[in-house]
Amino acid sequence: MHSEIDNSVRIRNLERADLPQIFQMQLDPESNRLAATIPLSAAAFDSRWADNLRDPGITAKAILVNGVLAGNIVCFPRDGQDHVGYWISREHWGKGVATQALRLLLHEVAVRPLHASAATGNGASLRVLQKCGFVVERVQMSPGNDRYLECEEAVLVLKE
Repeated sequence: MHSEIDNSVRIRNLERADLPQIFQMQLDPESNRLAATIPLSAAAFDSRWADNLRDPGITAKAILVNGVLAGNIVCFPRDGQDHVGYWISREHWGKGVATQALRLLLHEVAVRPLHASAATGNGASLRVLQKCGFVVERVQMSPGNDRYLECEEAVLVLKE
């Protein structure tokens, strides 16, 4: 499908001006259903992203398709491990955007191992991670909290 680099997909540093669109993207009901997430309130979103953009340990990138904001991709520390996560606006699903954005991020972020998790019901996200070399390390029940629904999730790792 998208084995070579798709020049229409780019990543750049996420900017404060991107946040209103990113906020709207994270409200999408179908996206939240697949990701087993609960949308953040405006106040919680603003607080989280203010912290993310200030933290030098977090790499936060905007994903652009033909110059249009299509989502975000982030590398962040959690529980002593480096993790990646991404959110793609629904109109860009199924076009290789997440896979290409993750490949671009992996060129910029040299740290390994990298970890990721995805709800087992989110087959598209699992395929994106596996296309980029992530391997399922384990499947576990993940407890719910204020951001995530209780769900079965796959924990993946990229070692090289």
